[in-house]
Amino acid sequence: MFDTRYSTEIQGRIDQKTKPLGALGQLEKVAHQLALIQSQGKAQAVDKVTLEQPYVLVFAGDHGIAEEGVSIAPSAVTQQMVLNFLAGGAAVNCFCRANDVAIKVIDCGILLPIESESPLLVKQRLGERTGNLAIEPAMKPQQVQQGLEWGQSVVQAVINQGCDLIMFGEMGIGNTSSASALLAAVTGEPVERCVGLGTGVSSEQLEKKKRLVGQGIKRCHSNDPQTLLAELGGYEIVQMVGGFLAAAKQRTPILVDGFIVTVAALLATKIAPSCRDYLIFAHQSHETGHQIALEQLDAEPLLDLSLRLGEGTGAVLAVPLLRAAAEFYNNMASFAEAGVTV
Repeated sequence: MFDTRYSTEIQGRIDQKTKPLGALGQLEKVAHQLALIQSQGKAQAVDKVTLEQPYVLVFAGDHGIAEEGVSIAPSAVTQQMVLNFLAGGAAVNCFCRANDVAIKVIDCGILLPIESESPLLVKQRLGERTGNLAIEPAMKPQQVQQGLEWGQSVVQAVINQGCDLIMFGEMGIGNTSSASALLAAVTGEPVERCVGLGTGVSSEQLEKKKRLVGQGIKRCHSNDPQTLLAELGGYEIVQMVGGFLAAAKQRTPILVDGFIVTVAALLATKIAPSCRDYLIFAHQSHETGHQIALEQLDAEPLLDLSLRLGEGTGAVLAVPLLRAAAEFYNNMASFAEAGVTV
């Protein structure tokens, strides 16, 4: 149960800062949420918010539906991009360096495995790639359970190392098809609204993608989130769901990235509704279904930069805003301290 007993006290602290009420807009909401999260289990509200060890975990997995030609690239590109992450050459690596964010990459089950012993790589392979969700279950129930457990364990490990803000990124050719299918199945929204261009497919590929996703959803006759993950999910998506569950259990704030990560967050809240209290939403992407997922979670994203890359890039870019919210909560003078009369 999320404890809100200090909410009024925290808001009072924010309102007494040397500014008009609400003048820092969404930053005030972020500061309030961070302070409330970090006050969980405490005898009193925290007067300092700490964000000292932010971490992004990039989950990678391949999808059987990619063989249908619904993406601009073949599944082999997933391995190539994972190697790029490990070498420090991807967009997410650049943003991590710019914002002092640590990174790990999780092989959840990519088609072409990686032999690297890089300390940045965690191997939690559920298989080579999922089944083709258009015609068969993406994975077995046992794989879903294992994926949830592995996602929880990798998050627990970084929290044990001192992580106090966690983010998830993803990489996997075909994973917007999986996320779109999950979104439509969970919400009941039309497939046409949930399926978007992904990395930029042609109009013909988009129509095919909608048809195949719709075909997959017709196989599903359950609202149970774990059953839907088995039918329509991805190895990286299920491990992110487990990660959300673990972070919330450990009372750690989660800065949520784009479409695929937001769908994983939505699934996590269907399993454990209390997860929602720990979610801060980084940005609004230009993937069609993202707005639907955000609305389902009653989310107010911090940024809109027309992003559609994934990798956790949007979340890492929003880290400075959370640091700014923490800084004003911690160190901005009150009217009384500054001798300002209102």
